[in-house]
Amino acid sequence: MQDSAKPGNQYALGHSQQELERLGTQGRMFEPFTRQLFQEAGLEAGMRVLDVGSGSGDVSFLAASLVGAAGMVIGVDRAEEAVGTARARAQRLGVTNVEFRVGDVAETSFEHSFDAVVGRLVLMYCPQPVDALRKFGRQVRRGGIMAFQEFDFEGARSYPAAGIVEQCVQWMITVFQRMGNETRMGMKFRSAFLDAGLPAPSMRLDATIGGGEGHVMYLVIAEVIRSLQPVIERFGIATAAEIGIESLRGRMEAEVVQGRGVIVSPSLIGAWTRLGS
Repeated sequence: MQDSAKPGNQYALGHSQQELERLGTQGRMFEPFTRQLFQEAGLEAGMRVLDVGSGSGDVSFLAASLVGAAGMVIGVDRAEEAVGTARARAQRLGVTNVEFRVGDVAETSFEHSFDAVVGRLVLMYCPQPVDALRKFGRQVRRGGIMAFQEFDFEGARSYPAAGIVEQCVQWMITVFQRMGNETRMGMKFRSAFLDAGLPAPSMRLDATIGGGEGHVMYLVIAEVIRSLQPVIERFGIATAAEIGIESLRGRMEAEVVQGRGVIVSPSLIGAWTRLGS
């Protein structure tokens, strides 16, 4: 459940139009948390910001709204499909202080350093997240900001436990772990920052929680499973019949509603620091 392909990753979710639309829904769900993170980190008008793994542009557009017309955001992603979608969105929205490029941030040269480097759901897909942080930090000016958000999948749950929700969460965790992705990256921020030679980060934790009919989490989880289904089947984790993708959202909702329960997203943990001046 992330924004797009990241440097050096094994990315199971793909870049279909349906998946990009799901990412948009997820982005809107997490937007208030990311905005709060960036504000606490110190993003402000006039800054030059690099968004690593920018995907279809949600984080870049948010950063652009904070830096304003006097600022600039450059989003970089390895997936051409995602970058194409982000560019089309920028044109449609008339956003002129953001630019999207195809590439790997670790291998890309920029004409100037940045006031801030940001990313959401980036490091969990990096084989060497400490090395990635170290490389990202080279793009930041002295005194600049690094601010990232990552999941801790252990936070995802339902209460009282709804069997379908719990099964979906386990399918996600199993796939990501089999792909070599770090499902608890958010909890490892402090050690990763320190190991990368960065100042110890400030941190925050957010999550979406709710229940009842029509809650957004039913849609998000069901569509994540839809995107992961080919990999779930290939790994022998579950069959198409066991997943029942076309009815999965409705069955999940019915169970939570019947139990008068709630569903909680993975914990979205933010970490930010300023490089030494």
